[in-house]
Amino acid sequence: MPYDSPSNTSAAGFKPYIPASANLPEFTLRALIMGTVLGMIFGASSLYLVLKVGLTVSASIPVAVIAITLFHTAKKFGARESTILENSITQTAGSAGESLAFGLGVTMPAIMILGFDLEISRVMLVGVLGGLLGILMMIPMRRTMIVDAHRELKYPEGTACAEVLKAAATETSRAAAGEAREDGSDAARDAKRRAMLIFGGFGIGLAYKTLSVSFKGWRDYVNFEFGNPLKGGSAGAEVSPELLGVGYIIGPRIALTMAAGGVLSYLLLIPMIAFFGELLTVPLAPATTLIRDMGPDDIRNAYVLYIGAGAVAAGGLIALVRSMPAIWNGLTGGLSSMSKSRAAGAPADKALRTEQDIPLKWVLIGCLAIIAIITVATPLHMNLLGALLILVFGFLFATVSSRLTGEVGSSSNPISGMAVATLLFTCLIFLVMGWTGGQYYVTALSVGAIVCIAASNAGTTSQDLKTGFLVGSTPRMQQYAILCGALASALILGPILLKLNEAGTVYVPAAQVAPGLKVDASKLTETAQLHGPQAAGDANTYKVWQKTDTAGGPAGKYLVAADGSLAYLVDPGINGTHKVRPDGTEVKKYDAPKAVLMSYIIKGILDQELPWTLVLFGVMISVVLEMAGVHALAFSVGVYLPLISTLPIAVGGMVRWLADRRNNRLPQYEKLNAEERQAAGDRSSGTLLASGYIAGGALAGIIIAITAGVLTDFDSSMAKWAEASNPFFAGPNANLLTLIPYGLIIALLYWVAREKAKK
Repeated sequence: MPYDSPSNTSAAGFKPYIPASANLPEFTLRALIMGTVLGMIFGASSLYLVLKVGLTVSASIPVAVIAITLFHTAKKFGARESTILENSITQTAGSAGESLAFGLGVTMPAIMILGFDLEISRVMLVGVLGGLLGILMMIPMRRTMIVDAHRELKYPEGTACAEVLKAAATETSRAAAGEAREDGSDAARDAKRRAMLIFGGFGIGLAYKTLSVSFKGWRDYVNFEFGNPLKGGSAGAEVSPELLGVGYIIGPRIALTMAAGGVLSYLLLIPMIAFFGELLTVPLAPATTLIRDMGPDDIRNAYVLYIGAGAVAAGGLIALVRSMPAIWNGLTGGLSSMSKSRAAGAPADKALRTEQDIPLKWVLIGCLAIIAIITVATPLHMNLLGALLILVFGFLFATVSSRLTGEVGSSSNPISGMAVATLLFTCLIFLVMGWTGGQYYVTALSVGAIVCIAASNAGTTSQDLKTGFLVGSTPRMQQYAILCGALASALILGPILLKLNEAGTVYVPAAQVAPGLKVDASKLTETAQLHGPQAAGDANTYKVWQKTDTAGGPAGKYLVAADGSLAYLVDPGINGTHKVRPDGTEVKKYDAPKAVLMSYIIKGILDQELPWTLVLFGVMISVVLEMAGVHALAFSVGVYLPLISTLPIAVGGMVRWLADRRNNRLPQYEKLNAEERQAAGDRSSGTLLASGYIAGGALAGIIIAITAGVLTDFDSSMAKWAEASNPFFAGPNANLLTLIPYGLIIALLYWVAREKAKK
């Protein structure tokens, strides 16, 4: 049934920008390649963000703007001008990387936190299979979610992206749409300005991060610790462009709510624990040292992390329960759309171009093939029950994700809550069946990871199909594009994840953490060598011992000499605690907050080893907030994250609030409702500059981290110079002076976000 049929009341009378009868270049090689490459770039930056703060932002609009600009530049050198349909294909292929990065960053590091190695085959398999499964499961639901519910489900990011594509439509596309516009018109100039903003933001973010971290121009964070009467309290911020950009894009409500959770942790819970524990003469479990000997970070790691984990888990589940009506509607709609797809299975050459999907039989074959591969893939340690759970939870949460993305957008879609629910149910089933060994850690996490990635990609696919529906793309071509983009991004994100972990790994001499401890080396079979900067000083091969308890030293991965003596504790870059190598050089660690939560759930249920009292304290925080009418999930994430990460996000949110407050007084905003004002802000100049900040800062962080092992001498010499001669980096006023360059990029973001009045 055509989408504009009178019997289809939801989309009756709707006409896409490019009519179905138009025949424009669409699924071209250059559009696919450009989208795939941009997807890899934004996927890498999103992975960096999710490892730092557990958040990502939609990449659709930045990818669309960059594609438009690059195609326009190519035209000046003799290439054919792009069509709006080619630009749509590019942004569709490019958006897959961000959703894959979120799913991988939320789940895969938990493998290592649970004591297993991050094997490249496992990471890539989970990314590829989860990404493709989510896309395939969304295809049969397109008719219901995108077409039939056109006016009900807005898909805010997808709608905003369609407006960007239409504003920058080329002459060929405008002719096909029956729209007249001069090349020198306001719309054409606006398209060029948008491109300058995002590329300018990218350059500023890249330069700022490089000057700060590589050349030690100023500190990359500021921190203040308090004394009495608030002993144990502290406040700090990572003064980075990417976190500032994240705060601007997610807006003041979520940004300030997250920061409020951090204030609770660092200015209430940690000082309170320090106050009541100061007179204790024995360690209070789960810590092994006296509270009076702990600093704020030690108290956080020993106690507050578990409170935060309980709060996040409860907040995610409450958000999921709140979404139950949408879940039910989405499920019934998904089943209905599958039956409609079968009923409407006319040959592709007889259907309207804008009605053509990948045939349902190929979707079903693809899903079954993926489930079969999941079942037999050795790195996943999967069994038939696990594969069935992936099938059930995958369809459930792919449907839910698509529906919720249409209602609230990608930023507010509780994907991590769905992953938590999947893990909880999976682990409880395993516990009932007596599957509690280490192998089942990997099985349970593989189930959660694939479902999380599938749900995340289903939401992204829905946004892209909404964009295509509005501009007049061919759904089948978009589906091919995002399948290609997801596959390419999955292949590159795994190696990047491993490299980031390796770059931050510290080999701690065992004498410092487990003195005198020995094991029987003859029983150990796995071997390993040092990697990274420390490998130059020790080329020996050691046996590997995974220590699971805390007797005689911390749990973790150890390198063991031939005589059984421990040589090193391998402290990983992701969720590691040792931030200084033996030679004194500092390394960057990644908190990976959502992945830590997943590891707590698995170990807590299968081994029943969590400090449940602390976890329940966190659960009650979420319950109290919900009783007070506050959505607990964002606040709970703030309780779990370090304040140094959430405070700069709050700064970005405040800049957005100030800019929106000013812009909403302009004549062009007077007749808009709250939803329309929000949508206008989401595609504003400030959002584009903030997106550039994110991409530039995050990519600089990745490059700096990966090259740290090669440029050790340069880094060491710059650190010595900065310590001795740079007052912005060291000295009594370094924290205050560091705020000067940070203040400049804040002021620039606000200045760009200010709009001019239009008559």
